[in-house]
Amino acid sequence: MIEGAGPELRPPVQELVWDERTRLWRAPAHAYREVVLALRDRGLICPDKARAYDPLPLALAKPITPREHQVKALQAWVAAGRRGVVQLPTGAGKTFLALLAIVQTGRPVLVIVPTIDLLHQWTDVLTTHLGMPIGTLGGGSRDIQRLTVATFDSAALQIERLGNQFGLLVVDECHHLPAPQYQVIALGSIAPFRLGLSATVERADGKETEIFRLLGPLAYEGRIDQMVETVLSPYDVVSIQVPLTEDEERRYQEARGVYTTFIRQHRINFSSGRGWMEFVHLAGRAAGGREAMRAYREQKKLAQASTAKLAELWRILGEHSGDRIIIFTDDNAMAYRIGQDFVLPVLTHQTRLAERKRMLEAFRSGELQTIVTSKVLNEGVDVPDARVGVVISGSGAVREHVQRLGRILRHRPGKRAVLYELVSQGTSELYVNQRRKRHHAYQGAAEIQH
Repeated sequence: MIEGAGPELRPPVQELVWDERTRLWRAPAHAYREVVLALRDRGLICPDKARAYDPLPLALAKPITPREHQVKALQAWVAAGRRGVVQLPTGAGKTFLALLAIVQTGRPVLVIVPTIDLLHQWTDVLTTHLGMPIGTLGGGSRDIQRLTVATFDSAALQIERLGNQFGLLVVDECHHLPAPQYQVIALGSIAPFRLGLSATVERADGKETEIFRLLGPLAYEGRIDQMVETVLSPYDVVSIQVPLTEDEERRYQEARGVYTTFIRQHRINFSSGRGWMEFVHLAGRAAGGREAMRAYREQKKLAQASTAKLAELWRILGEHSGDRIIIFTDDNAMAYRIGQDFVLPVLTHQTRLAERKRMLEAFRSGELQTIVTSKVLNEGVDVPDARVGVVISGSGAVREHVQRLGRILRHRPGKRAVLYELVSQGTSELYVNQRRKRHHAYQGAAEIQH
């Protein structure tokens, strides 16, 4: 609400609406900065009853020596008015960059994260380097401090109450923000300063424009292919095509035929961006829809979990017996199958937090050489240094590829990482693999075809 200005003195802010009943200008929370600046430009002095915070002098209790790319990213964000998104690959120090931004901005901070794991990691980093109480919101905790870390889900529920208490909004893994249930966080916050962090802002639905609308423009982009040698380890990408067995090939073609026939009959266009949702909708209503969905799942399972992939994995493990290795799968069932067949530890979303911590610590110390995981290590977990990654199966999402690749690129003198991608010949996996390769991350690698 804005007092002291009538309808004839409207500041040039599109979101402002004149309320004739109360004789006040009203604007949504996220327009707070624009309203204040517009009033200032017009020379209007109005009482600020929105803001419930004051400047907060901050200093590093434990010093950080930023790397060149972090300095440039911070400078670019400041030049953009302390609003915007910084895109840096996994392992390039996004959290430390945010810490520097927090200190320089000097305002109470609300940090938004997607997982409980990240909530704990951020809390530990802020506590260590700032030496002051850090609040947490999520996982059963409701401790609100001037520096608070919250999960997306908890922040969305509480933002109406907390939206005026923080001057800086930091959104980690900000590619989640366009989801309808999460946009309310940015819309309900008056924070004039905003920082979004992500390894890749690009979304399959094209809604990255919503991120820029809610947080500010893309202020800085650090590309994997441009950061090799100085920030990230050099790496190779080895694509290996493996054949299906005769029985797998027969079953795959049968299932594929049922699925594609249904797609053609209903003229479903997957290039439109709505193709998948249209297929799911028709699969539940149209004749033959359930059979088509079962066939889709069957052909996908056969391609992703082919017998030859396990044989090739055995060869890779033998070749890299002295290296720390992360094996990635698209689903828990395949992860547990590999864990059972190869007697390897498996980390999924079903793994309890205490067990996960023990497993990662053993991997960090070298007690464990290999970990099998589904999607749980794609983001939200601080993964110890590894040199080899093996993608047994995955989606065609660029983000997933960049996140998995980033898990093995932590810089170490003399290290050269390698990412193996196993692809079943003659299946849709080949198309998925080719689609991932359009990303510039492949340009920084020496790609090898087997």
